[in-house]
Amino acid sequence: MALTAKKRLFADAVLAGKSNKDAAVEAGYSVKTASAAGSRLVKDPSVASYLSERRKKGASKAPRAPKAAAADESGALAAEEAARASASDAMANAALAAGFDLTKMTRFSDPKQFLLAAMNDGRTEPRLRVTAAQVLMPFMHQKLGEGGKKDAKTQAAEKAASKFASLAAPKLIVNNRK
Repeated sequence: MALTAKKRLFADAVLAGKSNKDAAVEAGYSVKTASAAGSRLVKDPSVASYLSERRKKGASKAPRAPKAAAADESGALAAEEAARASASDAMANAALAAGFDLTKMTRFSDPKQFLLAAMNDGRTEPRLRVTAAQVLMPFMHQKLGEGGKKDAKTQAAEKAASKFASLAAPKLIVNNRK
């Protein structure tokens, strides 16, 4: 199975030093099932390979959010800012790990061009590429559907008004009914 976004968030939290249960909760799993999910995810082959690859590269020393032990407001505000910064850094790292280059993708002003680039980028996760293609489909190919009542009425009027229109078939009366 491929490494999904949730699995990647779990692995990044484990690399940051959290327990399996805490990492599962941080990745978005339910608190009730976090222990079982953490145990299951650690054994997952894609997560295990991701963890071993990151540990070889030395990414196990990911920046941790500082703990707010100070009771004063300035310390609490600084801790909140640091937590927000670490969360945005974690999101940026997860995006880079997925092969999604944020600096490259933010240069587009047209959403259609952005979706085309995301779809055609070979380094992007296949699931993300398929999603981009699905979203892009209405821009490229209009959905062909049945015409409504108005369309049928105008087509019938054009057919009747043409110079060489065929005559309508005679109505047959069966058993003296009209």
